[in-house]
Amino acid sequence: MPVSLTRLFEHSPAELEIILPQPQQSFRWYEHDYPYPLARWNHHPEFEIHLIRHGSGKLVAGDYIGAFAAGHVSMIGPDLPHDWMGDLAPGEHLEGRDVVLQFDGGALLALRHLLPELGDLQPLFERARRGLEFSGETAPQAAQLLEAIGPAQGLHRLILFMQLLNVLCQAPQKNTKCLASACYAPSLDAKSAERIHKAFEYLQGELAGDIRVSVIADRLHMSEPGFSRFFKRTTGHGFIDLMRKLRVQRACRLLLQTRMSVADICFEVGYSNLSNFNRHFRYEMNLTPSEYRQGTEVTMFRLNTGGA
Repeated sequence: MPVSLTRLFEHSPAELEIILPQPQQSFRWYEHDYPYPLARWNHHPEFEIHLIRHGSGKLVAGDYIGAFAAGHVSMIGPDLPHDWMGDLAPGEHLEGRDVVLQFDGGALLALRHLLPELGDLQPLFERARRGLEFSGETAPQAAQLLEAIGPAQGLHRLILFMQLLNVLCQAPQKNTKCLASACYAPSLDAKSAERIHKAFEYLQGELAGDIRVSVIADRLHMSEPGFSRFFKRTTGHGFIDLMRKLRVQRACRLLLQTRMSVADICFEVGYSNLSNFNRHFRYEMNLTPSEYRQGTEVTMFRLNTGGA
């Protein structure tokens, strides 16, 4: 990679990716084409396990730059900036190039008091903070499990995820390569980081109340348009758009885990108008709240009875 491109990454802040797993899932799995809007220089607090199905290019992870090709498997730790930059001819499009699995490692380790065996993951998670690349027999084993997780449901999906983590934990040293240097630290804009933290704190704390851009903008001593541009540029989401996504996500959990009425859930997640709630829910989920609850109940019934 040309030195000028390396310098571009060093001086270009990585975008913060907002990861919203499905309410009934403990981790996020998805596949995508290339080019793709989320395939960019970014970071996030979750761990990421990544498979390249086909294509080639350069992986940039922190201060590491190296080649990748089909079958490449890697694990990226929290807040390590990264990007898989494909070698494409003009107009070329690779369908289903990437398989991505993202999860909250801290939440998983917090379960050690109930499941002490999870403590075995600690060394893997520590090494992954610099980014890990897997080779030898480990890579195809991990790739096979990553592919199997996609269509899996329920407990079987969780078991496959644990098997994948175990394969990476047990990888021989010769099959594991650390990526970013031990002294690497991303160049963070402390002021921007503090602003984003306060914005998220306000968003999460007031999610069921009356959230106003003017309030958080005033707290951060910014104009409303200035704050909106800053938040969009930093996270890739509009502030109001993200509020809608988080409210709908919370509503999905309540629809799955409680017998509260749709009207009660509407008010519980911060809406004062049922028609607005239904409209926003349909926008995010392509279903009404009632259809979402009914569809989930049918799926669970089929899983429990072995029905097709």
